[in-house]
Amino acid sequence: MPNINLFPLSIIKEKISLNEDIKKKMIEEIISMLSQPEKKKIRGEESSWTGDTQGFEYLFKNRKFYPLLSEIKKSLIKYINHLGIDENKIDLYMTRSWATVSIGKERISRHKHKQSHISFAYYLKKNENDSNIVFFDENYQNEIIPGLFESSTIKDRGIMKNLNLANAVSVDVKVDEDDIIIFPSKALHGTQANKSNNKRISISGDVICVAKDSNLLETMMPPINNWDII
Repeated sequence: MPNINLFPLSIIKEKISLNEDIKKKMIEEIISMLSQPEKKKIRGEESSWTGDTQGFEYLFKNRKFYPLLSEIKKSLIKYINHLGIDENKIDLYMTRSWATVSIGKERISRHKHKQSHISFAYYLKKNENDSNIVFFDENYQNEIIPGLFESSTIKDRGIMKNLNLANAVSVDVKVDEDDIIIFPSKALHGTQANKSNNKRISISGDVICVAKDSNLLETMMPPINNWDII
């Protein structure tokens, strides 16, 4: 029978090809950040190191990351075009960019980037067996019986015959080194648990969208040059 899927979550994945010397310099810079004493102990034993919590949240200001950020900007334009947005009518501002390092069983718990509109993750160093990114469904559109998709007893009794995209509450997205993933910041995401990482390094960032011209426009942020500090 015909299957009609409505309201998809759109995520872009594509390759960013960089010179190996450029990648090596970025890795060395991130390892140098990682070697600094932690400014604030806010992570658990199995939580990845994240630069945004340690004072390294503006990688886009570091010249060693300029080549990468230049390519990321091109990918961001492709993403908004995919969503049907006119790139000539909005400005994109990168507000933060930071590195994440996962070693051994370390992982990133499910979370959202509530302070931004678009987020991305670029995989600077990743082996085949390192953890992938995971997206979680919060709406359960097809859960016709309350608890159907999450109940352990329903699973134990075999009421759900198989797992597929119509009933999944989370989806693992396979990513390789040099891949970039771009998605709505409000999408709930994290990384796979119980995976052993061989110093997996990713670079994440947040972007906000601002209208170039807010005349007669009710929604969206107006141009920043019209803002006033109070």
